[in-house]
Amino acid sequence: MQAIRYITLLLFFLAFSRIADAQGLVIRNYNVKDGLANATVYGAVQDAEGFIWFATPTGVSKFDGKRFRNYTKKDGLTDNDVIKLAADSRGRVWFFTNNGKPSFYSKPSVHNEENDSSLRFNSRSQYIQYAFEDKARVTWFLNSGGSVFSYNGRQTSLGKLGTSGNKLAASETSQTDVFFFLRTETVYRSLQRSLNLPSVKDSNNAYQKIFLTALSPVQAPVFKERIKKQPVIITDNVLYSYSPKDIIPFFKGEDWGITEEISSICIDRDNLWIGSQRALYLIRDYFKGEKKISKLLYNHYITSILNDRDGNIWITTYGDGVYHIPFKHFYFGYFDNTNGLYSHSVYSVYKDRRNGLLYIGENAGMLNTMDREGAIHRLTLDSTLGRNSIFGILPLPQGQEVVIGTDNGIYQYAPGYKKPREILNMKAVKDMEMTPSGKLRVVTRSKLLSGLEFKPTDLGGLETLITSIACLSDTSYYLGTGSGLYFSNGGMPYPIQQDPRLSQSIKDLQWIDGYLWIGTSDQGIFVLKNNQIIRHFKVSDKLVSDICQQLYYDGQGRLYVATNRGVSVIDTKERVLLRNITSNDGLMSDDIRGLCHSGDTLYVATSNGLCYFSRDHIPVDTIPPTVYLNVIRYGDSSFPAYPYFTHLYERGSTFEVEFGAIAYDLPELVEYQYNFSNDTSGGWVTTMSNIIPYPKLQPGEYKLLIRARKYKSNWSEPVSLNISILPQWYQEWWARGILVLLGLLAIILILRYIIGRIKGGEKRKTEYNRRIAELEAKALTNQMNPHFIFNSLNSVQHLILEKEEKQALNFLADFATLMRQMLNNSRKSYISLEDEIAFLARYLELEKIRFANSFVYKFEMSDELREYTVYIPPMLIQPILENAIKHGLAPKNGSGHLLVKLEMHGDLLYCAVDDDGIGWEHANNIKSGKLAKHESTALSVIRERLQIIKSFNGSVGKLEIIDKFKSGFGNKEGTLVEILIPIVKML
Repeated sequence: MQAIRYITLLLFFLAFSRIADAQGLVIRNYNVKDGLANATVYGAVQDAEGFIWFATPTGVSKFDGKRFRNYTKKDGLTDNDVIKLAADSRGRVWFFTNNGKPSFYSKPSVHNEENDSSLRFNSRSQYIQYAFEDKARVTWFLNSGGSVFSYNGRQTSLGKLGTSGNKLAASETSQTDVFFFLRTETVYRSLQRSLNLPSVKDSNNAYQKIFLTALSPVQAPVFKERIKKQPVIITDNVLYSYSPKDIIPFFKGEDWGITEEISSICIDRDNLWIGSQRALYLIRDYFKGEKKISKLLYNHYITSILNDRDGNIWITTYGDGVYHIPFKHFYFGYFDNTNGLYSHSVYSVYKDRRNGLLYIGENAGMLNTMDREGAIHRLTLDSTLGRNSIFGILPLPQGQEVVIGTDNGIYQYAPGYKKPREILNMKAVKDMEMTPSGKLRVVTRSKLLSGLEFKPTDLGGLETLITSIACLSDTSYYLGTGSGLYFSNGGMPYPIQQDPRLSQSIKDLQWIDGYLWIGTSDQGIFVLKNNQIIRHFKVSDKLVSDICQQLYYDGQGRLYVATNRGVSVIDTKERVLLRNITSNDGLMSDDIRGLCHSGDTLYVATSNGLCYFSRDHIPVDTIPPTVYLNVIRYGDSSFPAYPYFTHLYERGSTFEVEFGAIAYDLPELVEYQYNFSNDTSGGWVTTMSNIIPYPKLQPGEYKLLIRARKYKSNWSEPVSLNISILPQWYQEWWARGILVLLGLLAIILILRYIIGRIKGGEKRKTEYNRRIAELEAKALTNQMNPHFIFNSLNSVQHLILEKEEKQALNFLADFATLMRQMLNNSRKSYISLEDEIAFLARYLELEKIRFANSFVYKFEMSDELREYTVYIPPMLIQPILENAIKHGLAPKNGSGHLLVKLEMHGDLLYCAVDDDGIGWEHANNIKSGKLAKHESTALSVIRERLQIIKSFNGSVGKLEIIDKFKSGFGNKEGTLVEILIPIVKML
């Protein structure tokens, strides 16, 4: 919704004494940028549902308070230039155009002669001027040619006036004028509240009396009732009350200073609104005898004035759009820079009950005084040293003088003087207050002045900014500062630190009946008794805001809290929040600077002007808004919103309901609830959106309930939408039966496929096991190859020849044990790491004997491995050790070192075999071709075993051979072999 312009209407002083009162009204302006069809609006009506319709040269606009819906010829109008509107009792809105062809809106579309044969009528290009309705609710029209025709819902007929006893011949109807309908008031009801006629004389009613002056005062109950019930005739600038017996004037424009012709009128309760081609006029309580007239919308051409069912006033203009005055704004008075004040920014206000003067303090040292007659006088204070805003006004105990507090000094003013007198020149004044004995206390940022006859006390030692003061007596007082609360009983103030919450920024203080009320910068309101917090008001307690700007006590048990979001009213005796007052209730702004009261009237100074109202009679619109269905969308199509919707199911289509609420006051605060389960006791979903989407609505019967509420109202009665989504053929029972059979057949085929896959898997698994057995056999062959056995036996023979029979027997015993271990391990898929290390150690001991202790070895195991029992595939590490000894350490000159390092890497065992032999590349260069072939075969078997293990348990092993000299290990020689072995880990 585009922005709505808010302006303040001026009640201008005219050139004669009867026009007075400078009070303003807040008014909203709707124009083309807000969605209105045209800035020129001829008239407005309200239909039976509550919508406001506007007639413009480029179509009609239908308004719900937030959104405009425009209709043109493409929507069914007979012409875009709609000059008049009329609403009948059947809920139809009639559109009158220059071509004379009747058309009307009846939910949800516009009817014309092309889409509704009952409206076919030869208008002879005469446009419709007036519309009436008889007791049978037949609509009658009088056009510019004097012809009369009627519409009964079935056809449009010419020249059949009235019911039995009121019929006219065709020759008579051709010259029938508007007075025929007016004088037969028992049969016909005018659909226009007022009629602009060149004369009030009815030539066919010789017995009717026409009076030039009113026979009785307008406030007479009988006459008031007659004027409100009967049509009003406007002739030039005189208003007449019509009846078949007499015509009596009740308003003459010349008597009120209105010299131009009156174009429209509106009677709102006891108020009289008058529109002319130059301005809008308002006489409040005219029918109570009020004699003051206010001139509004100066230089505006007023085309019509409508008073809707909620009491709102709508003013249509020629070229300036539509103006709307909410009913509640008639209970408020407003002042700003458009109707007497220097600026719209008001900082303080004080009503002096002694003489009736209203003091209004603004920025730049501007002080306004308003007397009982409404005359405003402007006084200027010194503002050469800065902005010098007037933050407070206090009465002096004697006489009628007041003290005025500004940013840069204190002034004294007596009514009648031209200029206030400066009595204190101090910089950065923050607050002032009278002690119970009438002594003035003033605080600045860092100073305190107790009485004008004393020197200021320097409070700079407090090292904080002073913001406010509350006096308990002539000697004791509280100070509010930027860092908390201070107290003094005659000496230097000291901080109150019983509660850490009192050590924060304070904006204002009020001492009320032994309680200290503290307004803070962002923590709401604290109430202290004996320096203890006994109550805390904050937003969670429905305080309008936690940011306090001023506290005002009315002396009658009510504390007013001025905040940046409105006013909160607190009962100081019961210490409960009474209510909040915001711009939604009628304030000019929510940024509140100051307050005061006089009797029942509350004055509120805001950043957008000054407003005043009866604080105990603030109107509250508790009537819920009317909810309406706008459009239904399903798939790619839109449908009119009827109470029911039936459609064939569309796969993947979104069902969407668009709706709205008719609310002319605070439409932006309307919230909605919807219920799709038809359970009114619960299940309501709250939203601010006016669209409800259902992405996947399956076939079935549904009921959607929608309700709304606006500011401070209850929920409205829900509107219902019955939804029927019909199934497609494939969603019928027989189609579903076929689908079930096909599904069963598909399941059978899938099961057969799965079983086949399982059998194939089992077959592959058997093949894998066979292949593993072959590899294990190869591994066994490679682990204990004939070279090792042959060399071992030669070593035994050598020991026997050297007469070392005992060492030879020990060697044979260890060799037999190693062979038995190897055979046992080769039959298992996994063995414990402990058994593997024992096997490898025994193997290394034999190799040391075989190679005459030419190397030493060492096992390093991480602590984590000692916490678990780890199982690994056997016979993977031994071939790597054999290669390290035979091809790395054995050819080396001198003693060698072999390190076996074991660590846990997640679900893998990291094994590093590190030797300081001749190196991998050097060993390959000196090995025979046969040996090289044997070596590569052993390594390829290890890699293939790791790959097969991965296919069963998912863990990925790795084998990497690193020549240390070639790989950046400095000048170190040797080979590092790293292998990652899949393991099984158990506690």
